[in-house]
Amino acid sequence: MSDTDVVVVGAGLAGLRCARALVDRGHDVVVLERDDAVGGRIRTDRVDGFALDRGFQLLNPAYRAVRRWVDVDALGLQPFAAGVAARGEEGLVRLGNPLAAPSLLLPSVRAVVPRPREVLAAARWAAPLLRARPGRRLAASLTTASRRPDVSRREALDRAGVDGLLRATLDAFFAGVVLEDDGSTSQAYALLLTATFLAGTPALPERGMQALPEQLAGPLGDRVRLGTGVDAVETVAGGAVVHTGGTTLRARQVVVAVAGQDAGALTGALTGDPGGSGAGVRPRTKGVVTSWFAADEAPTDSHLLFVDGRSRPSGPLVNTAVVSNPAPSYAPAGQHLVQASALLGPDRPVPTEDDVRRHAGELLGADPRGWRLLRRHEVPHALPAQPAPLSLRRPVRVRDHLVVCGDHRDTASIQGALVSGQRAALDVAAALAR
Repeated sequence: MSDTDVVVVGAGLAGLRCARALVDRGHDVVVLERDDAVGGRIRTDRVDGFALDRGFQLLNPAYRAVRRWVDVDALGLQPFAAGVAARGEEGLVRLGNPLAAPSLLLPSVRAVVPRPREVLAAARWAAPLLRARPGRRLAASLTTASRRPDVSRREALDRAGVDGLLRATLDAFFAGVVLEDDGSTSQAYALLLTATFLAGTPALPERGMQALPEQLAGPLGDRVRLGTGVDAVETVAGGAVVHTGGTTLRARQVVVAVAGQDAGALTGALTGDPGGSGAGVRPRTKGVVTSWFAADEAPTDSHLLFVDGRSRPSGPLVNTAVVSNPAPSYAPAGQHLVQASALLGPDRPVPTEDDVRRHAGELLGADPRGWRLLRRHEVPHALPAQPAPLSLRRPVRVRDHLVVCGDHRDTASIQGALVSGQRAALDVAAALAR
């Protein structure tokens, strides 16, 4: 006899969404999480009154899954300005969506009017958004609306002739979003992200990003068991057995909701497949290192994300921002919080604190010597790679009684994690009904 209907291994966004959907359908569910808090890669540390997310992240309320399954109002979102400040060869340029941020209208006009050829090229690059079929979900439409097969973002920008300041700014902005600076991300996925940014303004919850998984976990109560690591999962006749440090738990179905690089080890299957439609390849991942600095005075009063829009960036950062400007709850009264993020990878050196501090100060136009380093977060597996051709959905069923979910099964995003958890729940519910 099984101890429970379903065991969910991992209390990240995908696992929590899966568990909640199954509980709502009346199933007995146990969630096992090895860490001391829910959230997976979404965690917030408290240091000297500052809120420091593990790796700079933002929540876009325009995600369909967020609108459907998250109480956005309860998070107390604090939005950034809907644009970017790019440090170019000729100085600082501000570009943004004037519909969401009217104050960026004139700066954006001043930036693009002298560059009509660059603007037309950027419009050619984004044209598939206009050809997307009305009434279809944009993600599916983008994979079929283009007259050419999906290619990398770099190749698509080259084909469209995008260069100059707009190209450098787009490259710098996307480097911080998809955590790569070689343009290898799917063009369809880049456009999907672009549409999402136009539809909603990324923001930070009042209590930090960890407030998101904590909200999802709240209704599950004591079904979530923290500090419980799983050593192995094996399928047996009529169900599966989960081994947790000398004890076992039997279930009719098991959902492995951990990062892609760990899921294969637990299930005995290779569960990733960047650029494909099924299992067979471990997911490649992208890493990021974020340094958090305290400042007595705000380096700038801007609510924008700052990037290096020069043809040859002068430092390692993909972006920096004074987080406490748009999100004052992230810093104690009278203090200011600066984040500075750079890419991690096997072929690139980890940037030194001096390089990070210098580059951040240069981008923000401030003297960084008085900043105090609060914490440095290195996240080597922050996001699954999303190369071309875009694979919107990968199978969640590994074998009888065993399912996997996570953003490595859908798109590499909060949206993808939540959708994957929902898909896993529907698959498991169907299996339990048989």
